[in-house]
Amino acid sequence: MTVKPGDTIPDITLKIFGRSGMEDVSTAKLFAGKKIVLFGVPGAFTPTCTQQHLPDYLKSANELTEKGVDKIICMAVNDPFIMRHWEVVSGAEGKIMMLPDGNAALTKAMGLDMDGSAFGLGTRCKRFSMIVENGIIKNLEIEDNPGELKAASAGMCLSKLQQQ
Repeated sequence: MTVKPGDTIPDITLKIFGRSGMEDVSTAKLFAGKKIVLFGVPGAFTPTCTQQHLPDYLKSANELTEKGVDKIICMAVNDPFIMRHWEVVSGAEGKIMMLPDGNAALTKAMGLDMDGSAFGLGTRCKRFSMIVENGIIKNLEIEDNPGELKAASAGMCLSKLQQQ
């Protein structure tokens, strides 16, 4: 079952590549007391994700923080090393937190998983964006087609923030 506005982000422990190496991150702690924009992509370095989705949020990062967003997080079903490398080469470092969901635990717990095996990708995350306040989902937009960027765009997210 897919999460919906009013639901709480599932409490899952994920691995990130931090300053001191591999670190555990609890989603309950990560989202507690903050307004967060979380967007999910099918995969780091995949065409739409790298050429459109991540750059769209990078370009809008200042506008999002001006609207009261404490943190912008990009999630993908990729390992911590890939997500860290993508963060560095994309210029997202210090602007967007890259959250690896290597085993798709959070993705599956939110019902946002998709089968990308036809493209050799296995289980992946649907393309989505959500606004989360203190761990509660306030808005969720999911793309019908993972190769498109409309509903999950930074512009759509900004318009939803203005409506709050």
